[in-house]
Amino acid sequence: MALHPAPVHVYSKVIRKPKLEVFVPQVEQAGAREATERMNRTLHHHAVELIKKTGYGEGDQTEVTGTYEVKLNERGLLSILLIVYGYTLGAAHGMTYQEGLTFDTNTGNLITLKDLFKPGASYVDELSEQVAKQIKERDLPVLEPFTKIKPDQPFYLTDKALVLFFDLYELLPYVYGFPYFPISIYDLESIKKENGPIDTLWY
Repeated sequence: MALHPAPVHVYSKVIRKPKLEVFVPQVEQAGAREATERMNRTLHHHAVELIKKTGYGEGDQTEVTGTYEVKLNERGLLSILLIVYGYTLGAAHGMTYQEGLTFDTNTGNLITLKDLFKPGASYVDELSEQVAKQIKERDLPVLEPFTKIKPDQPFYLTDKALVLFFDLYELLPYVYGFPYFPISIYDLESIKKENGPIDTLWY
């Protein structure tokens, strides 16, 4: 049986400015300089884009903090959730912004939601059914009737699940935070891409 690639080493780089401290994940791995640099550039770029969403720099009244969570780091796959929180003086509450980034650590390329599934697979419909089922089972008070996920719906991977999520206010009232919808990879057998990321996690 072939051995899977070892986990990569993830460490923190800090973006620190007045009223701003954001921890950005960076990657080290032996013998894959180009892939590593590609991932690090992507991680830094997306962290900066989340900072911009808070309104930081548009005045001196916004404070920003940021961190990340490593959701998967095995078998040549790295899935990270970036989290940035901004609070503007006088606002009723702060706003948190999140982004899921999943990489093929061998190439450093980002993996999109579409990349997980067979070409032409009706993955939007299949995943939307799973989300609708969970909304009903969990009795979630949606702001508007749920219809479908987006083709590029935010997600991250764990070792045995695909987790879809929505932004604050996008699906539920603010008080409910970010809604997460974990879907077992074994429920995706009919649409998963052959020899794709889900197959890598199958056994």
